[in-house]
Amino acid sequence: MAEVNCTVSSPLKEKLRELSLLYGQYSVHVLCEALDVPRSTFYNHIFRNKKDNNSYQIRRTQLSERIKQIYEESNQIFGAKKIKAILANQGEVVSDKMVAELMQEMNLYSIRTEAKKNYTRFNYEKKKDSLKMVFSVKAPNQVWVSDVTCFKLENKLYYICSIIDLYSRKVIAYKISQKHSTQLITSTFKLAYSERKPADGLIFHSDRGVQYTSHAFQKLLKTLHIKQSFSPSGRPHHNAVMESFFSSMKKEELYRTNYHSLGEFKQRIRKYMEFYNNERPHTTLGYRTPNAYERSFYDKQEQKKN
Repeated sequence: MAEVNCTVSSPLKEKLRELSLLYGQYSVHVLCEALDVPRSTFYNHIFRNKKDNNSYQIRRTQLSERIKQIYEESNQIFGAKKIKAILANQGEVVSDKMVAELMQEMNLYSIRTEAKKNYTRFNYEKKKDSLKMVFSVKAPNQVWVSDVTCFKLENKLYYICSIIDLYSRKVIAYKISQKHSTQLITSTFKLAYSERKPADGLIFHSDRGVQYTSHAFQKLLKTLHIKQSFSPSGRPHHNAVMESFFSSMKKEELYRTNYHSLGEFKQRIRKYMEFYNNERPHTTLGYRTPNAYERSFYDKQEQKKN
C-alpha cells in the first residue's frame, strides 16, 4: 500500500483528498478501510469532484495514452486485464476497472471477444463493394473514400491518412502519424465527421487493410449509421480516386521537396492540402477546384429554395 500524508484520525476532507490521489491504483474497499472512510462518502467525493480535479484528469489522460499504445502494439488483441498487467510491469499501478473504463471511453475492445462472430460477419459482408468503380455521385457527403500512404523522412516512416469526398474530390480530413494504426484511421475519420456532420446513409470506402477492418473502427461506423464499402483484394483501381490523389501529392509535393525537419514536412503537407482544395483545378470537375465545385452545389440548393 502506498504512503499517504494523513492518518485515520485526520479530518475527513484531508483523508478524501489523499485517497482520491490513489483512486484507480487500488481497490476502493482497501483504500476506504485503510483510513476508515465510508465507501459511499468516498464515491460521492470522487464523482462530485472528478471533473474539477485537475490531477485526476491529467492522470486519466496519461493513462489513456499508455493504454492506447499498448492496445495498438498488441494488434488490438489485449483486453483490460492484460493491459493492466503490462502497466504493472512498467511500474504503473492501476486497477482492472480503471483500464476497462478508459478503454470503453476510447472505443477500444479486444478482438478476441467477438473474433469468430466478426470473422464470419466480415467474410459474409466483405465482398460488398458499394462503389463498383462508379466514382460520380450527386451531392456532397454521400460517399467518402480513404487510404493511407507513407513517406520516409530522416530514416523514419510517416503515414498520411486522407479522406476525400467523392462528389467534389475535396480532401476533408487528413492526419500524419509514425504508426499505421487503427487510431490513425479513427482520428482522421472523427475529424472529417466533426467538420462535415453528414446525414445517415453515408458510404465510407477503403481497401481491406486491418486498420479499416478492425472491430473498433467498424463499430464506430455502425454506431454512426455509416455503410462501409471495400475494394476487392488486390484491386487498388477500385479506389482509384485515392490512388490518383496520392500520386499527385507525391509528384507535386513530396518528391519535389527536401524537408529539413518534421515541422517543415507537416507545414508543407498542410499547405499542399489547402492548395489542392482551393487552387488546383480538377479535370473531373470541369477544371474547377474542389471548394469551388462544392460552393456551386450549395448555391444551386439555395436558389431552389428561393
